[in-house]
Amino acid sequence: MGIILVAAGCLGLVYGGFSYTKETTAMKVGPIELKVQEKETVAVPLIVSAGAIAIGVFLLVAVGRR
Repeated sequence: MGIILVAAGCLGLVYGGFSYTKETTAMKVGPIELKVQEKETVAVPLIVSAGAIAIGVFLLVAVGRR
């Protein structure tokens, strides 16, 4: 789990966020549907990325000492 948190934190620092495509139905008339694809972007705050790295390192060190 610690390695995953460290990797996710590093990716958050490097990319600063991620984007995805959301498909919604704009209009539906009988059997005909009009779908719209919207690109959404989610920013990952710096403190969240740094926190994930810190918790990951803590977990790695804590498990290593056992």
